[in-house]
Amino acid sequence: MLVAQEGRVPTSGSRPPIPGLANTHRPTLWAAAALLVLLLSLGLLSLLIGSGSTPMGRAWDFLTGEPSARADAQIRLAVMDVRLPRTLAAVLVGVALGAAGCLLQAVTRNPLAETGLLGVNSGAALGVVIGLTYFEVTSAYGVLAWALVGGMAASAVVLLLAASGRAAGSPLRLVLAGSALGATFHGMTSYVLLGTQSTFDTYRYWTIGSLAGLKTSQTYPLIPLIAAGLLIAFCCVRPLSALALGDDSARSLGHHPGRIRLTVAAAVTLLAGSAVALAGPIAFLGLLAPYAARAVTGPRMAGQLVLSALVAANVMIAADLLARIVIRPWETPVSVLLAFIGGPLLIWIARSQRMSTAGVAA
Repeated sequence: MLVAQEGRVPTSGSRPPIPGLANTHRPTLWAAAALLVLLLSLGLLSLLIGSGSTPMGRAWDFLTGEPSARADAQIRLAVMDVRLPRTLAAVLVGVALGAAGCLLQAVTRNPLAETGLLGVNSGAALGVVIGLTYFEVTSAYGVLAWALVGGMAASAVVLLLAASGRAAGSPLRLVLAGSALGATFHGMTSYVLLGTQSTFDTYRYWTIGSLAGLKTSQTYPLIPLIAAGLLIAFCCVRPLSALALGDDSARSLGHHPGRIRLTVAAAVTLLAGSAVALAGPIAFLGLLAPYAARAVTGPRMAGQLVLSALVAANVMIAADLLARIVIRPWETPVSVLLAFIGGPLLIWIARSQRMSTAGVAA
């Protein structure tokens, strides 16, 4: 029986408020707002700071429209042709890897899963080597295209293998197929590289993982692919929440676990394939960002997806900023900095007591 309070008589269809329910999403909203502000701040710094000799003050004058700075061709080149493309690329790569890692950890129920499990990295590497060796690719656009095709082709083969048999779409089958195909492609890549020194030189530059030298025209074609991957990802939020309860519970709620996993794997392919094609293999980012997001959101899948993308984008821009100034006037590959940070963090996460109870979706 409901009791009237403060002169209000509850109607027959009203329900008493649940204490704290209105506040359950506040930490996620606050965290998302803070990460957006941080992302904008880092993006501005990325436009102001570079490895060259252009002063921050002159770059600021250019951004604020100061006439003499706007007329300076060197400043325009530094800000618009060098820093702006890599800032945009850092955001896209971070968002793509963060969302892809979150999806993959949720669908496999493994908080240590990362995007390389679907064979995207090894497929992209093989695609680059084939393009350089047998099709005499020389441009950065050609390398990007072959990396994208190779990564998506490898993931498509993994999906076909995982979809066959009685245990179609199971997380174990996805991981095993991805690992086996990744090892096979790695061996094929090494075999081709052994006999071609010129190919190895170009491949070595791509595989270290860097945003240096990217152009805006290289980034724009991948935006639709990343957008499509994110759209599929958000459409999978409810099915993934059901899947976190177990396959039987998901079926009882009207979902098909195998189809969910294959759909998620397709989204991961679009996201991770685009990121790897743009920046080369970037380790740890897709693994660590979802873990940081879960520390705030708990098991809520939608919050995990948003915060994972924002965390990874912030980390990517911050790492790229450090890459420009650590050994100025030269640059450090961004993947090296992420490895220095990600390695110790991964060891700490693996040893933490929360790892055994970390929920990846709900």
